Amino acid sequence: MRLTVLVDNMTFIDMYYLGEPALSFYIEDEDEKILFDTGYSDIFLRNAEKMGIDLREVDTIVLSHGHNDHTGGLRFLPACVNGRRILAHPDTFLYREDDEGLPIGSFLKQDEVSKKGIIDYKKEPVKLSKRLYYLGQIEEHFDFERRRPIGKKICLGRSVEDMIFDDSALAYKSKEGLFIITGCSHSGICNIVHQAKRICEEDRILGVIGGFHLFENDDRLRKTISYLKENDIRMLYPCHCVSLEAKIAIAKEMHIEEVGVGLKLEID
Repeated sequence: MRLTVLVDNMTFIDMYYLGEPALSFYIEDEDEKILFDTGYSDIFLRNAEKMGIDLREVDTIVLSHGHNDHTGGLRFLPACVNGRRILAHPDTFLYREDDEGLPIGSFLKQDEVSKKGIIDYKKEPVKLSKRLYYLGQIEEHFDFERRRPIGKKICLGRSVEDMIFDDSALAYKSKEGLFIITGCSHSGICNIVHQAKRICEEDRILGVIGGFHLFENDDRLRKTISYLKENDIRMLYPCHCVSLEAKIAIAKEMHIEEVGVGLKLEID
């Protein structure tokens, strides 16, 4: 599997790509070409072009969840011409707003998204290739990672607290263990790792890349670090929605890698 960071909050020095507080990864595995999230704007397209990546060849777009820093780039995709699939949880394109009433969900409605690809709604895990899995709706396993609402969503005509049930991730079953790819980990990074182990029937965790949604040096962070240490993760790439304070706390206990637009990883 090959993974390229198209969008992240950070960019590397002397690599002149564009960054924004959002996320998008380009993944190749076997003959599959997968776009995991689309960032907030059109920079995923601009960065990909500069990197020599032709996103017209993408077979599947996987959306980690419906927030606009992960789905916003869909606006700039040309209309579907090759029957590409858009894999997403059924809640992904619901209207969402934060506690101040500002829209934070997808800029496009479902009928507009359907022009960009064939929408395939799944709550259940999906096998994308021989060794790459979409984890589906993440189950709660750890008490310290209980879901927390972020704003409201409109569901069946009613405004309800948004528990972000659509937040999901990918897991690649490598020779040395699972490599997990997350968007924001609203479901809890430890819950995600636990579900990946169960679905892939593999207890070894080689690495994790993506947002962990950790900002404060609190009890949740300390318990998260403890769990990640227990799993002896050699390749840890916290990015996007992980604060500097949280990264420093993790780095005191474990080795972490820097992430920026243009990072390329190859996992056997």
